[in-house]
Amino acid sequence: MRFAARLLSATLLVLLLGLVVLLWTADRLLRRDLERDMAVTLERQAVLIREAVPSEPAQAQQQLHQMAAQAGLRITLIAPDGTVVAESDYATYPLPPLQNHADRPEVREALQGRTGVARRQSETVGRALLYVAIPGGPGVVRVASDLSQVNALVRRAQLAVATAALVALLIGTLASLITARSIARPLTALGAAARAIAAGDRPRFPRSGIPDIDALVQTLRDMHHQLADRFDALRHGQAESAALVEAMVEGVLAADGKGRILTANSAARRLLGYRPEEALPDLQELFRVKGARDVVSQVTQGVVVEGRELELDGRMLLVSARPLNSGGAVLVLHDVTDVRRLEAVRRDFVANVSHELKTPLTSIAGYAETLVSDRPDEVTSGRFLEIILGNARRMQHLVDDLLDLSRIESGRWQPRKEPVDIAEVAREAWAPLAERAAQRHMELSVDVDNDASVVPADPEGLRQVLTNLFDNALRYAPAGGTVAVHTARQEGGLAVMVSDSGPGIPHEHLSRVFERFYRVDTSRSREEGGTGLGLAIVRHLVEAHGGTVRAESEVGEGTTITCWFPPT
Repeated sequence: MRFAARLLSATLLVLLLGLVVLLWTADRLLRRDLERDMAVTLERQAVLIREAVPSEPAQAQQQLHQMAAQAGLRITLIAPDGTVVAESDYATYPLPPLQNHADRPEVREALQGRTGVARRQSETVGRALLYVAIPGGPGVVRVASDLSQVNALVRRAQLAVATAALVALLIGTLASLITARSIARPLTALGAAARAIAAGDRPRFPRSGIPDIDALVQTLRDMHHQLADRFDALRHGQAESAALVEAMVEGVLAADGKGRILTANSAARRLLGYRPEEALPDLQELFRVKGARDVVSQVTQGVVVEGRELELDGRMLLVSARPLNSGGAVLVLHDVTDVRRLEAVRRDFVANVSHELKTPLTSIAGYAETLVSDRPDEVTSGRFLEIILGNARRMQHLVDDLLDLSRIESGRWQPRKEPVDIAEVAREAWAPLAERAAQRHMELSVDVDNDASVVPADPEGLRQVLTNLFDNALRYAPAGGTVAVHTARQEGGLAVMVSDSGPGIPHEHLSRVFERFYRVDTSRSREEGGTGLGLAIVRHLVEAHGGTVRAESEVGEGTTITCWFPPT
């Protein structure tokens, strides 16, 4: 609907609403005033009737009938108990049985010594009457008058008011039409100027002679100049940004809320296997690898993805994705194939060295066992041979840990998840260490919540995690201490927490305790026989499940290692 039509419609609506309100108000006020004047007149007549009516019922009935006929009223005499003593509608006495009037509102008021006034449809005569009752006579004198005269006066007044209102409505409509056209014409021209600005054309601004519209025209003219300057700056900035994105080594993709690719630099096209002139599909169809599709699904749901490593066409990509406030997402692809290849070489080197060390270590262990069995010098030889055998086994343990760590890091080990009873696995992991724990008077406490008793994990992997954590706790906790396992639901997954009553770890070391060979107290760790790989293996096993691990500790208050496993 055009502005002029809207303005005219609104004006007509206001005028019609005013007309309805005026008629309703006139009806209410005029009717109220007329009925109030009639009530005053009826009250005066009731006083006169009360003084003139005889006390004998038959005479009162005859006189009331004559008085009512002369005055055009209905007169009723009512006893204190509500019984009708005399009624002007009947010419003879006695009266026929009439309904008790004690419940009439005006009668109740009169019986209490006040003047009662009521307006209602009479059940006896079938017309709307105005009743006025005063105390006196046999109990109450009630006078009623027909409201037809009031209704007639109100209708005549309403007709006069409606006629005047219709004339005003016609005049107001004509004035509104003229005003609407005078205002709509420059506004229409102003809209055309705004559309020209949006289309990039030269606008033509109107002159209306109306100060408010002229101020709006000036504002639009200033906005046009500011937009032109800002568009120039924006185009310059977009050109610079495009050049920077194109020069980046990392692949950059930007998509809108519907998944359409808005930006893709050369690096992104190269990594994804698309030629420069080739059209890219929507973001949801861009990747053929499930892991990359999962990243797209998460970022389109508003989840920030940081550093997700994926294999795509034989190359390792580090993918980061962030949702945009306006909808859509930005993906950054970093090729880490060479970095991962170097890491693999390093891991293979460690594995090869470990394998090379394993053979001489086995010989040393066998030779030491032979010397122990021959016992050439029972005291001296036995003591040294036990030391040789102990160190050989310790180095054997180191080699085994290195092999386990290399296997997990290289991805050759993948967890086979199944529902695992945490309490059962914890006791199985503790069993090989029970003798060692008994020697130090240490006990295991398992406190598993009913709703957090089963975790989706690889049974052997979880057992190895708990074994390493128990071994670490037994190594550092003082004699007579405790090792506790408890669980809880966290962030939709399940957290397994292992706590000890050991000396604790200073805060500056907490961020590094999961690094390989990192020791908080080097001398004590070597004295206790640790390899420095237990917590590193724990971290890699938990992360292989898609979970996280963290350490919490206070010096002198023990340490808690929390392993969080995601839901299936």
